[in-house]
Amino acid sequence: MNAVLDSNPSLLQRVLHFAPVRLYLLYLILPYLYLAGYFYRQDFAKGTWEGLWATILSGIAMLSMYGVVVHFSERRQVTELALRPAARELGLGLLLGFGLYTLCMVVLMLTGSYRILGVNDWHVLISGLSIALATGVFEELLFRAGVFRLAEEWFGTWWALVISSVVFGFTHLENDAASLQGIISISVWAGALLVGCYLLTRRMWLGIGLHAAWNYTQGSVYSGIVSGNAPPNGFFKATLQGPDWLTGGSFGVEGSAVPFVLCGIVAIWIIVAAKRRGHILPPLWKRKG
Repeated sequence: MNAVLDSNPSLLQRVLHFAPVRLYLLYLILPYLYLAGYFYRQDFAKGTWEGLWATILSGIAMLSMYGVVVHFSERRQVTELALRPAARELGLGLLLGFGLYTLCMVVLMLTGSYRILGVNDWHVLISGLSIALATGVFEELLFRAGVFRLAEEWFGTWWALVISSVVFGFTHLENDAASLQGIISISVWAGALLVGCYLLTRRMWLGIGLHAAWNYTQGSVYSGIVSGNAPPNGFFKATLQGPDWLTGGSFGVEGSAVPFVLCGIVAIWIIVAAKRRGHILPPLWKRKG
């Protein structure tokens, strides 16, 4: 769980090993690769499939550069990107993200808040893959593998959970229709759920899959507002009406009480399971040795 430093490190290694420096390197590199894929899709991609391939290459580049930064600054194997369990954990995360969001929509349907009026062309299901996949990889590497993991080295699991959740939630303030209710909601349940995915396995794949599938299902399937961004044209033509505490208002369903409760319960269950596996790290000043 800890970064490993050579027994006789050079000055450069000591500088690179300093947690804020490692985080700053990730902050410089990952957004550049994410935006490179985004601008290529916007300005150069000829069709949906070329844009999707650009996203896949951008994702591979982000994962690879994260591995390079960690390997050379921490002098260890990058176990959080271990390939052997990747397919299984990524697949489980995709199913979990799709299932959780769909469960939230079922609850909103039962309350009469969400109503399906028809369907759009099925091609929107393909075009929506790019941004969901790219965001899932980018945000999990930056906020869980970056902010959470590096904060955990110093402050332990519980404080790092709080720090990374607040940072993750409040970065959504710049979104067009962000609301305080939405920011607080996504900080609490999404921050805990996604950290829990990392804690349970100590790998990134489960969280990447869940994050990508949640965003994709929300926008491309159910036409929901994603974290206060502009409403997308997803597969289902639908309406969402009701009080903001139930629907999430301008922020979207992520600001609703429904995922706050349902996903919050799942997050607690996952974190308890991670604790039973011994994956909780105490603060630096309470560790032995």
